[in-house]
Amino acid sequence: MKFDLVDRVLEQAPGRIVTLKQVTAAEEYLQDHFASFPVLPGVLMLEAMVQAGRRLLDDRARGGPLVLGRVRALKYGRFVRPGAALRIEVALQGEKDGTFDLKGEATLIEPGSEDRPTAASGRFTLRPVRPHASLAGA
Repeated sequence: MKFDLVDRVLEQAPGRIVTLKQVTAAEEYLQDHFASFPVLPGVLMLEAMVQAGRRLLDDRARGGPLVLGRVRALKYGRFVRPGAALRIEVALQGEKDGTFDLKGEATLIEPGSEDRPTAASGRFTLRPVRPHASLAGA
C-alpha cells in the first residue's frame, strides 16, 4: 500500500519546497486511528515531510531512490483531524556523500481559523538505498 501525502506543490526553489496535504475522512488509516477521534498519525506527518523532501531532491538523487536515513529533534504540536490541511515546508540544510540533511515543518490549516500552529517539525536525512552486504552478492 502506498500513501501519497503530497496533494499539491505550492512552491519550489532549488533548496526549498512547500507542499499541501488535505486530510479527508475517506483516508483509510483514519478509521483505526482513532475510531472515535480520528487524527492523522504522527508517522504520516513525518512521511509527508519525507515525500516533500524526495520531490525537492528528485533531480539530485544520483544513487537511486532516496530513503529515510535518520530523524532528529522531531516534535509534534497539534492533532490533525479530517477536514484540515497540512502545509509542509522542507528546506535543504546540506549534503555530504549523497546524504541530504533536511529541515521540515508541517503547519496546520483548519477551516475558519487564522491560526497556523505547528503540527510537526524536525530534521531528517535522506540517503540512497544501500543494499545489505549479505544480500548484494545473492
